[in-house]
Amino acid sequence: MDDDETLQDTCRDENDDSDEWDEMEVAGEQTTCLFCPLQFLTIAVALDHCRAEHNFDLLELKNKYNMDCYSYIKMINYIRMQRPDPKILTESSVALWDDDVYLKTGEMESWLMYDFEDLGSAPSTPHYAIDGKTPISNLNFSDLQRQIEDLNLQLKHKCTLLELAIKDIEKMKKITRTFVEGRDGPEKPFHITGYDSDYFNSYSHFGIHHEMLNDRVRTESYRDAILNNSESFKDNIVLDVGCGTGILSLFSAKAGASKVIGIDQSEVVYKAMDIIRENNYYDTIHLMKGRIEDTNLPAEKVDIIVSEWMGYFLLFEGMLDSFIHARDRYLAPGGLLLPNRCNLNLIGCSDLERYDKLINFWDNVYGFSMKCMKSEVISEAFVETVPGDKVMTDPIILKEIDLRNCTVDTCDFSSSFVLKANKNAVLTCLVGYFDTFFDLPKSVHFSTGPEAPKTHWQQSVFYLKETINMSAGDVIEGSLVCSRLKKNVRGLSVTITLGKNKYHYNLD
Repeated sequence: MDDDETLQDTCRDENDDSDEWDEMEVAGEQTTCLFCPLQFLTIAVALDHCRAEHNFDLLELKNKYNMDCYSYIKMINYIRMQRPDPKILTESSVALWDDDVYLKTGEMESWLMYDFEDLGSAPSTPHYAIDGKTPISNLNFSDLQRQIEDLNLQLKHKCTLLELAIKDIEKMKKITRTFVEGRDGPEKPFHITGYDSDYFNSYSHFGIHHEMLNDRVRTESYRDAILNNSESFKDNIVLDVGCGTGILSLFSAKAGASKVIGIDQSEVVYKAMDIIRENNYYDTIHLMKGRIEDTNLPAEKVDIIVSEWMGYFLLFEGMLDSFIHARDRYLAPGGLLLPNRCNLNLIGCSDLERYDKLINFWDNVYGFSMKCMKSEVISEAFVETVPGDKVMTDPIILKEIDLRNCTVDTCDFSSSFVLKANKNAVLTCLVGYFDTFFDLPKSVHFSTGPEAPKTHWQQSVFYLKETINMSAGDVIEGSLVCSRLKKNVRGLSVTITLGKNKYHYNLD
């Protein structure tokens, strides 16, 4: 018997389980109000409370928007996710929940099992007996309907649970198939597909968002690119990939976008929803929690994709893959990408004081030699701010990335380089940084290099085990190979060759 037949048979078999439901009814499962923490024994009583205390009349809303059961499910999920003021729902000229994304249920609850189609028989104002003398309150009327409602809930609840179980089984089959197929056969192109909850959890903390928003170079560059080119945004649909606190979505809405869709997998997106409401952009900006790779957006195509996807050494964190997926799946022909290109650069620096503190420190530690630790220190790429006066060579471009046509293989590359000294100094490290470009009618760009204003990205520093004395005009040739780390799909492995010396570094 297949899954569909099982589901149908189970849904038909409501009579066999009636005793079980009687036991559940005795347990007194509570229904929580849609707008406050109060709980009630039945949906009917909860509806009376919503009418009296929150001025929220479900029957009135049903008639106003000609709602069906699907609209009702979307409305309940919208309320639970967005937590709106009931006044916004009743006074809005359109159904704010009219979006298929709200058909996806989260935690199962009694509101979603309520027989919405029978609502038309429930009164929204006090009823009276036929003789016109004896009043029957909404509460008493609701109690009379309780048995009928619970019988309807029985079937819907069990069918819903079974359907969810079937979906979970299919997901487990898919995951198992992925593991089995991935073990044998030729190597397949790399894609980030999950198992990175630690990465998204790191963006749930307040501190990292404060640091990024406080980075004026980063935030003001995006602001200027968007607001100074408002004619490119007016009446267009914008997708904000990795929206975080929603600052880029807010800029886009302010620039005149007709609709902004923001998506982020971290928990901060719930705070972003509060921020959107706080600034009265809830009619324009629609935020979603999830990964862009496995979330269906409420738009077939978008006109503009904006994202702050760059990581340390530009490619660390692997968020470029999500940006590429969004581009290939949702960007309309001729649409805009912001930013649209980036350069990854390399430069030579000399900082003997820092080198002594970090590397030569291990030569003598309280009278003991710990030189064996040097190789461990050298293998790490350091993210730190390099003073501009420590730069001793001209910069070179390791890789140019055109966001319109780059692929997920962009993180794997090799590049030869020649660095020319512009002063007499000792080369202690090579430093990586990136430049970002918004090629618009009013173009904007910024750099994360040592000689540019400081950003939260700082620079990626690769210390040498053997320093090199150079005079002004001297050149040094080498190569750099970058690839993804196997143990951490969002990390990078960097190998630098200088003459006979080969150095391996991890950004992890």
